[in-house]
Amino acid sequence: MSAKKRKEAPMPASGAGLLRFFEEESKGIKVRPEIVIGASAALIVIVTVLRFLAPV
Repeated sequence: MSAKKRKEAPMPASGAGLLRFFEEESKGIKVRPEIVIGASAALIVIVTVLRFLAPV
């Protein structure tokens, strides 16, 4: 057994419906996770500030 084979774990068979997700290339918008978290935090801050400035 070579040194390379000892380091790698065997991958599951794709015939059972299990695929390696990093091999799948999807079409569409690609956004970094940091931008999604930052936009969410900014939206929370804006909504909170607006609730204090214009109470209903």
